[in-house]
Amino acid sequence: MTSLPRPTTELSADEARRIALRAQGFLGAPDRRAGVRGVLRHLGAVQLDTISVLARSHELVPYARLGAVGRTTVDRAYWTDTHAFEYWSHAACILPIEEWPHFAFRRRAYRNRPHWNHELPDGAYEQVVKQLRAEGPLTATELGGAKRTSEWWDWSGSKVAVERALMYGEVVCVERRGWKRVYDLAERAVPEHLLHDELDDAECLRRLVRLAGRSLGVGTRADIADYHRLKGEQVDAVIADSGLVPVTVEDWGRPAWADPAALGTVPRGRHRTTLLSPFDSLIWERARTERIFGFTHRLEAYVPKPKRVHGYFAMPVLAGGRLVGRVDPAREGRTLVAKQVTLDSAGSVPAVAQALVEAASWVDCTDVRVERVNAPELREPLARELARALG
Repeated sequence: MTSLPRPTTELSADEARRIALRAQGFLGAPDRRAGVRGVLRHLGAVQLDTISVLARSHELVPYARLGAVGRTTVDRAYWTDTHAFEYWSHAACILPIEEWPHFAFRRRAYRNRPHWNHELPDGAYEQVVKQLRAEGPLTATELGGAKRTSEWWDWSGSKVAVERALMYGEVVCVERRGWKRVYDLAERAVPEHLLHDELDDAECLRRLVRLAGRSLGVGTRADIADYHRLKGEQVDAVIADSGLVPVTVEDWGRPAWADPAALGTVPRGRHRTTLLSPFDSLIWERARTERIFGFTHRLEAYVPKPKRVHGYFAMPVLAGGRLVGRVDPAREGRTLVAKQVTLDSAGSVPAVAQALVEAASWVDCTDVRVERVNAPELREPLARELARALG
């Protein structure tokens, strides 16, 4: 690792927190004219996930920043007019189409990968490319079947081939239809001026590090690497030329870098009060979330039910620039059910009630029912606040 330049700026922990909130779109007035597409460009990546409780995660992310934007509007914003593509970034993510060239390094790595979990049958790759050229866009089912058996991992030859072509960059996921990927040839789906792998690995990494720093506002090496799942040494190789500024942050205990634009303006404005998807980029990196908010975040969907502490899909509650509690939601008809509410203090009650009522309205629920509250003495105050907010 090369020697680091001396930091030029010292930030308090509170300043760093506010910079991070503004960079992620939670502090100050949102750009409603840019809408969902503006949120996507601002964040640089929106994670996809199969779990749907109130809504799918890629719908919850713009909702958390913009409020009650229509769910069909969200999907239309992502997938029409070749605005976005799906690829492996932090995880499976929707990415702005302008970032296509930046992932050339990853496409090259996949093309040179010697071992895969699924065997590619002879001729299958050429067949799916040929079929997409003649008939696309198509789902894996339309290409000949997604699975050979009911086992989740038992992909058909067509599915193996089209997913390999996706990783190589010859094929693009152009939308999700009933949660199925819809594939088309990159030569049709990606604008011609972006359809290239001309950037070398170093330039790809430099741009992604710069974009991650901008989307985070301020972050450590690990924070920046995690955003697009880069390796630490990849960040080290380019960060000096990324345009990010070295800073020190109170109590972080490790070097950090900031977006110079984030340092140029005092972060102020209205805070959002909202439920957050567990897959929201504000809280992607657990160590960062604990460092900035003093809040331990862990998705418990894959934890055995008896061992869950906060619930299957516990959604952190953001209010006043702090994470003040959690709600594990469900829906029964037109009732939003808070299966478990975890409150940090009595002062969190109004914010949690507001977040619940706004989320209920967004998913067309007319009532909110609370089943369990971690602090029994707060159950009645929460019920009163909900009744007041529901009017």
